[in-house]
Amino acid sequence: MRDVAAEAGVSAMTVSNALTGRRPVSEPTRRLVMETVERLGYQVNVAARSLRQGRTGVVGIAVPTLDSHYYSQLSHRLVRAFSQAGLATVVEETHASREGEIAAFRDSRLNAYDGLVIAALGLTEREIDAFSREVPVVVLGEQELHRTVDHVSMPNVDGAEAATRVLLDHGRRRLAVVGFPRLEDVGAVHLPEGAAFSLRTEGFLRVARAAGAEVSSSYAGVTQAAGWQCAQDLLARPELPDGVFCVTDTLAFGVVRGLADGGVRVPEDVLVIGFDDVEDARFHIPSLSSVAPDHDALVQEAVRLLQRRIQDPSATPQDVTVPFTVVERESTLGRGPVPGGGPGAAG
Repeated sequence: MRDVAAEAGVSAMTVSNALTGRRPVSEPTRRLVMETVERLGYQVNVAARSLRQGRTGVVGIAVPTLDSHYYSQLSHRLVRAFSQAGLATVVEETHASREGEIAAFRDSRLNAYDGLVIAALGLTEREIDAFSREVPVVVLGEQELHRTVDHVSMPNVDGAEAATRVLLDHGRRRLAVVGFPRLEDVGAVHLPEGAAFSLRTEGFLRVARAAGAEVSSSYAGVTQAAGWQCAQDLLARPELPDGVFCVTDTLAFGVVRGLADGGVRVPEDVLVIGFDDVEDARFHIPSLSSVAPDHDALVQEAVRLLQRRIQDPSATPQDVTVPFTVVERESTLGRGPVPGGGPGAAG
């Protein structure tokens, strides 16, 4: 680094800042440093830096699956945000299992990651607390309130309540929630994303029942195919719901297709609204109304909290819930935004 600084006529600290982005440097200076680095063939000695700083510059990201609209987009956003913060990432799939989540913590420790962001579904709060003593961690997701680790969560109950009000405001009174067992079977089915799905169902039921609406539910899994199966279940009932709240957009895509296969039109016959506002919601036919958590805020908070935890392992844990809007599109009679335009948020 000193050789690069001498050749470029700047200080070693300026070279460091240009390479790491820790402090801003002017664009001409950054270009000069990078050209000098290229000319001299300079490479960061990662092992030496790790020994000196006690860090590797690498963080782990552990999600249940990359084969889903929500988690693939979340992982992409996290990788990009950590890169902008000067940190490399390793992304792992836990397959929504306790064993997979334990493996993510083990890999973080063995590979000396500086920290771990994990969407934990299978581990208990006590287990996560124990693992967090070995590696800085930020938990994403909807387990019970984490009082001992940093936690970023979605507005599950409030968002579901707002989505249900959209259906009610359009005059719908026979409402169904997709992504939760039949209400008479609650407790008999294990939900892979149990806390999130349960909280969203809680918000749906609270508003629907307060309005005197008929309520029902259906569950077949978490995929688009499961949404299609739930639509077949709803079609087979004596009276078809006229409004459907799906606890994820992925399920909503399957429901819309399943209803269409049964000759039922969305939104003319049944309104459908989802949760997560994944990018595909804008391009679906019909375009899908959805609860839109502030994804940028979720990622920014996760990065901020992990960097803070790495810098100060004794910092008081924080629990953050990101804000949301409801985006009405064609599936609930909204015109919706033009793809590529700004979000058509309402509510």
